[in-house]
Amino acid sequence: MNNKEGNNKRGGSRPNSSRPNSNKPKPPMAKRAQGPKKVKPEVKAAQEAAAEKFRKQNQPAKRQKASDEIRLNKYISNSGVCSRRDADIYIQSGNVKVNGTVVTEMGYLVKLNDVVNFDGVTLTPEKKEYILLNKPKNFTTAFDEGQEYRNVLELVRGATNAKIAAVGRMDKNTTGLLLFTNDTDMIRKFTLPNQKSSKIYQVSLDKNLKFEDLEKISKGLVLDGHRVFVEEVSYIDNEPKSEVGLKLRTANVKVVRSIFESFEYNVLRIDRVSFAGLTKKNLPRGNWRFLTDQEIINLKNT
Repeated sequence: MNNKEGNNKRGGSRPNSSRPNSNKPKPPMAKRAQGPKKVKPEVKAAQEAAAEKFRKQNQPAKRQKASDEIRLNKYISNSGVCSRRDADIYIQSGNVKVNGTVVTEMGYLVKLNDVVNFDGVTLTPEKKEYILLNKPKNFTTAFDEGQEYRNVLELVRGATNAKIAAVGRMDKNTTGLLLFTNDTDMIRKFTLPNQKSSKIYQVSLDKNLKFEDLEKISKGLVLDGHRVFVEEVSYIDNEPKSEVGLKLRTANVKVVRSIFESFEYNVLRIDRVSFAGLTKKNLPRGNWRFLTDQEIINLKNT
């Protein structure tokens, strides 16, 4: 009896135990989550090609630009009212009509005979023109000096039908290079005080320029509360000391005159011999010419 009891204690079954019976079938394990099956590269490429083909088939065909069409923003810019960038803003704001219909689409194409209304005004597009004149004396850029002096536009009247204007001002005694254009962006660019392009002037004074005054001018000066930076000033070789060369960035001839008048010199004549890289070479006094494509590019990049 005792042995049986001992044997039962050591290796026998324990019916009162809470341990589960190992002979019972275990529940099936949950399937491991699997990611998407990898698609073979050639299959993926074929799928993408089919999707792109479907997209193109269901996309409205893009209208090709005809030879007599231009973008609406360029049409507006060519008319001279604003730049292309500003034109895009007006278009998006709904201030532009084409043939009586408001257009807000970027890249919209128009024909030259379309009626384009910009902020209530009907526009007339013009091709950009750039004309360089070697201005003689007794012509002025102003319209309010009476009938005694003629306007410079008379000298370029037969060059173009575009509504061109002079870049900067010149009085009757100022001669040399004067640029005309209907490109409002370029006119605005060369009339800004912080422009980067250089102009060279030959100035004739009523007396010799003192060396100490030349030194002072070379360091720059203040006129009417504004700082004027002079890139270079020098006497002209083989000429009297009353003939002075001046290089600075302003296109305002009044500034050139004021520089010397501030040192009590009377300016007899100013001749602009260089304008933003353009020179008077092969351009006699009173004559004009169109700028080359490369010269136009250079002006826009200065």
